[in-house]
Amino acid sequence: MGFICGIIGLPNAGKSTIFNALSAAEAEVASYPFCTIQPNQGIVPVPDERLQVLARILKPEKVTSTILEFWDIAGLVRGASKGEGLGNQFLGHIRNVDALAHVVRCFEDEKVTHVYGSLDPRRDIEIVQTELILADLQTVEKRLAKTIHQAKVGDKKSSSEVPFLQKMQDRLSQGLPAAGLALSDEGQKVLHSLELLTQKPVLYVANVSEKELKERRWISQVEELAAREKAPMAIICGDLEAEIAELSPAERVEFMREMGLAESALNQLIRAGYDLLRLITFYTTVGPELRAWTIARGTHVPQAAGKIHTDMERGFIRAEVISFEQFKAAGSMAAARDKGLVRVEGKDYIVQDGDILYIRFHV
Repeated sequence: MGFICGIIGLPNAGKSTIFNALSAAEAEVASYPFCTIQPNQGIVPVPDERLQVLARILKPEKVTSTILEFWDIAGLVRGASKGEGLGNQFLGHIRNVDALAHVVRCFEDEKVTHVYGSLDPRRDIEIVQTELILADLQTVEKRLAKTIHQAKVGDKKSSSEVPFLQKMQDRLSQGLPAAGLALSDEGQKVLHSLELLTQKPVLYVANVSEKELKERRWISQVEELAAREKAPMAIICGDLEAEIAELSPAERVEFMREMGLAESALNQLIRAGYDLLRLITFYTTVGPELRAWTIARGTHVPQAAGKIHTDMERGFIRAEVISFEQFKAAGSMAAARDKGLVRVEGKDYIVQDGDILYIRFHV
């Protein structure tokens, strides 16, 4: 698994259109709110040029990409935290994802109604953010009331949690997200247990028309907010990407070239998502299969081995390692070994992006 990204935003922002373009899952698209009443799930292989290069060199029987899972979550509206629209049903879905792709409407279309009657990306972003903060505030207040009660009857663990929860309550009450609050290790554990929505990393997706791509009248509002929050941003023409998704690979390349597009929306989102979650890719070439794996940056090699199989982590002995660039230059594993490019690393080694690993372990 690469990562799970929840697509959120106001109704009619173009979430399902973008989801369809990314996953070819063909979620229903309509110009009225709450068209999506269950989170559509789409799983797509992550485009990986290095994997393609390795496949050409190694010619394996099977090539397996790492994957990205998208959840198209129904539109939030003002009052969702209190049950408006489809309310907490969808706020609950958001808790299960690793990151949020916040789709912001940056296109004008008389055929697609705006739930608030006018186009205003800054306002639309604030509405969604406010509902997430209010939902988190309810979570924290509920936990705080329970914790204070337990502390009064002598629970020491609860007593130690109360100051953190009060601090988080104050922050959320000020309209600030959970992310960004400096915490101790103990506070981080409590925060993790709360599964707060505003703690999740966010990337902004400006859904634009072809006209807006040229004029950039509304995009600037999203750019300013993303820059202030130091959040990544992708600019996507949802309708255009939907057209591209229907083409064959050869037609797709030609169409994108004619339109002056350097890369697809999928590539933009994956790159932004990987950067957001600090993810990297490593490769294995065991038997007939060449496979890509996704891990967090900073992962030690035994834990990376555990992504392949838990037995590999438990019985880890050592790893044989070569970087993608070194392998590509050598042209084969035999040549790489002859040149002394394959290293032996122990349990303290931190896996680097593009590493090719062969794990030695005992059962």
